[in-house]
Amino acid sequence: MTEQSQRWTEIEHLPEWDEEFYHIYTAKKFGKWVMIKTLRPELADDPRYRAMIEQEFDVRYSLAHPNIVMINDFEDIPGIGRCIVTDDVYGDSLRKLIDEKRVTPKHIEQLRHQLVNALEYIQSKHIVHPPLKPENILFTENIGNLKLIDVGFEQRPSLSHQSTADDIYNYGKVLTEALDASGLDDPVLRRVARKCTEADPRKRFSTMQQVHLALENRKSRQLYMVIIAFLVLMILLLLWLKTPYAPAPVTGTPAAIMNLLL
Repeated sequence: MTEQSQRWTEIEHLPEWDEEFYHIYTAKKFGKWVMIKTLRPELADDPRYRAMIEQEFDVRYSLAHPNIVMINDFEDIPGIGRCIVTDDVYGDSLRKLIDEKRVTPKHIEQLRHQLVNALEYIQSKHIVHPPLKPENILFTENIGNLKLIDVGFEQRPSLSHQSTADDIYNYGKVLTEALDASGLDDPVLRRVARKCTEADPRKRFSTMQQVHLALENRKSRQLYMVIIAFLVLMILLLLWLKTPYAPAPVTGTPAAIMNLLL
């Protein structure tokens, strides 16, 4: 058995996972499950697309985030071609869960926290990526972790306002569709989703940080109400101490005061 045949086994094409320019496969590398992506056959010999896949590897190799598919290697695989090798993230896409009405409250919470964190991270790295959609959001098979795929292949000195605005709008669309499929009645999430997708762009959130804060509105409001209640109680106590009904101040030596209190 050759080294190459030992290195790569059980290679299987996953048509439902294919991206615009790529075919996606699952395979074992030295017995460990990984995912591989390679240019579609009709693009494989085009220098422009070969440069594109190389650039994607260069840009994404340094990324490190728990909710983004990590890239491990870039190599030639017999019968497949030049491939990007990533962690194994086999599971169900959000699109499949939506179509099958299997979106749960846990999935919604992951969209609320983990997906927003991933988008903020990508934006902080100034990476231009394809439009966010349910097909690009995966939940791993065994643990159910959210993973964002098709992250993009171009890194810029800074992102345009349009790029960040598109992320906000598309996040609102994804959240709305997931909420509809889950049947979950969450007024905070519905309000955030509506503001992300307002017909007038001027009425939408302007940054993902604003989206993040709005999604935490429920917890922030509870804390705010506790603080307000405490301050009101203190004010009432101070007002009461100024009335004739307030207890007389304790006077005397420290020993006498202690005896009185005991």
